Amino acid sequence: MPDRTAPPVIVVEGLRKTFGRQRVLDGLDLEVARGEVFALLGPNGAGKTTTINILTTLVHPDAGTATVAGIDVAREPEQVKRRISLTGQAAAVDDVLTGTENVVMMGRLSGLPRRPARHRAAELLARFGLTDAASRRVGTYSGGMRRRLDLALSFVVAPEVLFLDEPTTGLDTRSRRELWDVIRSLAEAGTTVFLTTQYLEEADQLADRIAVLDGGRIVATGTAAQLKSRVGGDTVELHDAHGDLVHEVATDGSVTGLRRALDVLDESGAEGVVTLRRPSLDDVFLALTTPDGRGERADDRRADSLKEIA
Repeated sequence: MPDRTAPPVIVVEGLRKTFGRQRVLDGLDLEVARGEVFALLGPNGAGKTTTINILTTLVHPDAGTATVAGIDVAREPEQVKRRISLTGQAAAVDDVLTGTENVVMMGRLSGLPRRPARHRAAELLARFGLTDAASRRVGTYSGGMRRRLDLALSFVVAPEVLFLDEPTTGLDTRSRRELWDVIRSLAEAGTTVFLTTQYLEEADQLADRIAVLDGGRIVATGTAAQLKSRVGGDTVELHDAHGDLVHEVATDGSVTGLRRALDVLDESGAEGVVTLRRPSLDDVFLALTTPDGRGERADDRRADSLKEIA
């Protein structure tokens, strides 16, 4: 559970980054609480991976400050690296080695003697559900197994903060859900998780808070429920026999509101099937972002919807 009484474990203020003529980050501000699962959403090109690369010391910002575990990422990158782990979009495992050999190798590279490294490998393979496949070459693993092994490698030395850059990209539905369970267990054990994802359901399922990135800035922050409420309430819909929408009535979701909506549909005289549609993160994403991630919005109404949720 997030500890909001402690100082934030990640603090970003006024972060800017330009590649060539393209400004990717344009005054980025955010905070992440200790023990929180924090999801960063945004269109392709919005700056999600650049943000992670800066926070993990792989890229130097042009301006602004960022601290992880109280340490400035630009001034003391080696100190930051000792407190974090990063799992990128592709699993960083050796296909020729077995599962055990991969973890032991990482342990040895992290400074563990041979016997403690093997003991740690056995612990981590069990924790990530890979004991039965420990002696198999990783080249025979499924995509989900490879991602779990990649996470296991990140925990050879337990990090304070785990950065996950689109960790389930390319996985099937079953493997994605299995990895969600692993991420939940890590968060429950006290690890702070900073997550970028292209799957809105993933953020909805995992994140304590979600930030929406567009045009190089955070345009909205809040829980999934807060963000959904920002783009509207429930809607009672009437569909015909072909599934086409015939009529819709906005409602506050209360019993009284639902009755009123049904009365309106009844008075319309239309026939069909009634469903209740609740706002989704898809609605939030479409309302708050632009297709190219550059933040060039078309009207004042849309700009007004970008106020940060308290």
